[in-house]
Amino acid sequence: MTEKLSPGDLAPDFTLSDADDNPVTLSSYRGTPVVVYFYPAAGTPGCTTEACDFRDNLADLEGAGFAVLGVSPDKPAKLAEFRDSEGLTFPLLSDPDHTVMTRWGAYGEKNNYGKVVQGVIRSTFVVDAEGRVQQAMYNVKATGHVDRLRREIGV
Repeated sequence: MTEKLSPGDLAPDFTLSDADDNPVTLSSYRGTPVVVYFYPAAGTPGCTTEACDFRDNLADLEGAGFAVLGVSPDKPAKLAEFRDSEGLTFPLLSDPDHTVMTRWGAYGEKNNYGKVVQGVIRSTFVVDAEGRVQQAMYNVKATGHVDRLRREIGV
């Protein structure tokens, strides 16, 4: 069973490649609160809805001081295609071996249409400026999720 993060936990640091194959390290965002969200696959309907919701709300999130990072198991080339086709303006990061997802509790057993499978658990975290988990939301719905997040963090 994958261990889940809770508010107050130190967010596990990571360095992952972005859509342009450049390394992005979570700890380099210290001093800035960060929304880190994990999604199953670039270009699928639910993941596109979620990414576009973050895109459409990015100005408000950034205006409130938050950065946004999206993480999936997709390779950088697929992330670049997704970013470009949807006009996404925040970093998309590649975790092909699920190492980071597993450390964050965002990969493991989940119920998919009544069947238990191993996979990405759609999850969103708010990490404060000191690198601690402020909110940990597992099994979120793609539709309406960003609106709920905004209400919860007061943006």
